[in-house]
Amino acid sequence: MPGTLPNTTLEFMNWSWSQIEPYYAELIARPLTEDTVETWLLDWTQLSRLLSETGNRLQIATTVNTEDKEAVTQLQNFMVNIVEPSASQEQKLKEKLLNSELVAAGFENAMRNIQTEAEIFREANVPLFTQENDLDIEYNQIVGAQTVVWEGQELTITQLKRKLETDDRGVREAVWKAIADRRLADRPALNELWLKFLPIRLQMAKNAGFDSFRDLRWKQFKRFDYTPDDCLTFHDAIEKVVVPAATRIYEKKRQKLGVDSLRPWDLDRDDVYPMSRPPLHPFQTNEELVSKADTILHNVDPELGDYFSIMRKEGLLDLDNRKGKAPGGYQAGLLQSKRPFIFMNAVGTQDDVQTLLHEAGHAFHLFEALKLPYSQQWEYTSEIAEVASMSMELLAAPYLAASEGGYYSPKDAARAEIEHLEHNILFWPFMAVVDAFQHWVYSNPQDAGIIAKCDAKWGELWARFIPGVDWSGLEDSRVTGWHRKLHIFQIPFYYVDYGLAQIGAMQVWRNSLSDKAKAIRDYRSALALGDTRPLPELFAAAGAKFAFDAGTLSELVDLSEKRIHELERV
Repeated sequence: MPGTLPNTTLEFMNWSWSQIEPYYAELIARPLTEDTVETWLLDWTQLSRLLSETGNRLQIATTVNTEDKEAVTQLQNFMVNIVEPSASQEQKLKEKLLNSELVAAGFENAMRNIQTEAEIFREANVPLFTQENDLDIEYNQIVGAQTVVWEGQELTITQLKRKLETDDRGVREAVWKAIADRRLADRPALNELWLKFLPIRLQMAKNAGFDSFRDLRWKQFKRFDYTPDDCLTFHDAIEKVVVPAATRIYEKKRQKLGVDSLRPWDLDRDDVYPMSRPPLHPFQTNEELVSKADTILHNVDPELGDYFSIMRKEGLLDLDNRKGKAPGGYQAGLLQSKRPFIFMNAVGTQDDVQTLLHEAGHAFHLFEALKLPYSQQWEYTSEIAEVASMSMELLAAPYLAASEGGYYSPKDAARAEIEHLEHNILFWPFMAVVDAFQHWVYSNPQDAGIIAKCDAKWGELWARFIPGVDWSGLEDSRVTGWHRKLHIFQIPFYYVDYGLAQIGAMQVWRNSLSDKAKAIRDYRSALALGDTRPLPELFAAAGAKFAFDAGTLSELVDLSEKRIHELERV
């Protein structure tokens, strides 16, 4: 019998495989009966938490500083020396549990997931996952190193984007083109990286017996409640219902600017969202961002606010943008410590506020779900995870004003909410571009291995879903937009989850307009269920319907536009 596992990950992180393997061997050998299954699952959960937190801490280290070569080496060693051998042992534990036909209380949904994981596991794919992770690191290094010297100062792309806030359109154009030129300088490197990612994924699918990587990915994401064809239907519904609404927003912005056509330098993030006019400056320092978010979240719900205060006190927030930091934002679970960690790149914009509220929603989900006993019960899928985060953005909106502890005057708070609702509408067509591109890639892998065809497909989809912006003369930047969406490189097929979750989140928000207290109770109830129920039941627990048809979209777009009109009168 091996000894007791450590209680803290910091001790466990230095363990070798020879120290870990006996714990797997003991679990595999231990008799499994009705009397022992709960203890067995708890012991498996303890080992899973330690391994998960170790991997996440090592991954975090490579993103907070992409230039930290030692952190990269440590993560790569962990992947090869610990994750790879543990994968086959995990498979044996799943098979042992499945063969026993024993189901602990509340474990029914987890058993369905374990069955799927066991079915698609292939030993040959384990080293391919490691190779894929190495390429993820390389993507972060390429993008994290992108800086521009502007007026004698070296700035990250994120920092330079602040210069787009000026009312001088000529300056905005110069800034945007400087950013575009810097990104295009990495076009060969990112194309080369893509041609490494693609064959690895195709081989994974082949090894697992699937005709396409898309089919494998559906199983990996445990998508039991909708199909790839449903996503294509979703795209069509967006084109029918949302694109006209998005085009109305672009036209309103064009008229307000008094220009002949809206150009990319009139937009912000992802070249999709119109800039604030005049710019919203919610905070000056990182401390101001955090302290006011703390107050806002306590106003949404005192206990949720307390969760955020814990993270703040324990140093679990890395929010500021800096050179050498990976792009984007995320929440990572430190499962053994029962804590979340939030990473983002703040530079003083309203988008930073939304990102922090978004990631706080993910953190609250983890806090609530970790009350469940077994690891498999809180391995919830990304659709409901994004309901948790997107709902929090909307539930926090009434508290953005300084009078409520937030950042703004009443007028600017209303403007921030208007822009958020407009951005929600604009997001769905952009999401459709990203998701449709990935469906094309993995349905046409031979074409996707030809860079020119990838560029052409992205340009075609952009024209279909985002017709309100003039890109004439900027074709190279337009067709390489797929380079700038990290999900395409690092988390294939994830992006549709945001689109589906936004439908759920906007229903939570709709409910809060008539009964805030009940909407919050339902929201928290759904989070506390972890992954113990099928996806439609989790949505229902949150007070939402799992649907993505044109009728549902139309209802939510109409509600958003009505609320926008109300706020414009403030």
